[in-house]
Amino acid sequence: MKKIKQHLTTKITKQVELNYLLYLPEKPEANASAPPLLLFLHGVGERGNDLSLLKKQGPPLRIETGAEFPFVVAAPQCPTDTWWQIDSLIALLDHLLEQHDIDQSRIYVTGLSMGGYGTWALADACPNRFAAIAPVCGPFTFINPLRFQNIPIWCFHGAMDDVVPVSDSVKMVKWLRENGANVRFTVYPDAEHDSWTQTYEGTKLYDWFLMHHKR
Repeated sequence: MKKIKQHLTTKITKQVELNYLLYLPEKPEANASAPPLLLFLHGVGERGNDLSLLKKQGPPLRIETGAEFPFVVAAPQCPTDTWWQIDSLIALLDHLLEQHDIDQSRIYVTGLSMGGYGTWALADACPNRFAAIAPVCGPFTFINPLRFQNIPIWCFHGAMDDVVPVSDSVKMVKWLRENGANVRFTVYPDAEHDSWTQTYEGTKLYDWFLMHHKR
């Protein structure tokens, strides 16, 4: 039997479909700079094709209840029975940048639980696109920690979480810090899996995002 070395080069095209909520800030004054973009990734319970589910927590809830942000806020909905597909999220980012005037030095991503995973994985796939990230109660995710050396990170978790244990975030933070990443870590001592309500209320997280521009 002959063993012949072979080589394959091909191109695969994938069709991407994502429903999403979009919030555009009030029209800026003349000569004002383009607004930043905040991408929000929900958790398992909000998957499907009903966008109203996204308004249950996070920035979409804040907007629904009257909050105003200086960001363009995009909140995609993950299809039923799937997890976040990173190539789909990258395609959405490309689409948003094509369709809207956005400051590309100020793109931020945050997500809760399954969306915390999506935050880690998306930043790992394209670290040069993000000025800062904030994963909330995300599961441990295999990444290349060296890709996060120039991305400010604020990680959140509840100490009493019995769905995704806080040890998952502890391991992520330790791994990243050991490899030179700038990680801020907040643990809510009495919070269970819902560590997102405290995280997304008020203005602290959003003010922190706005402090950062992509290097």
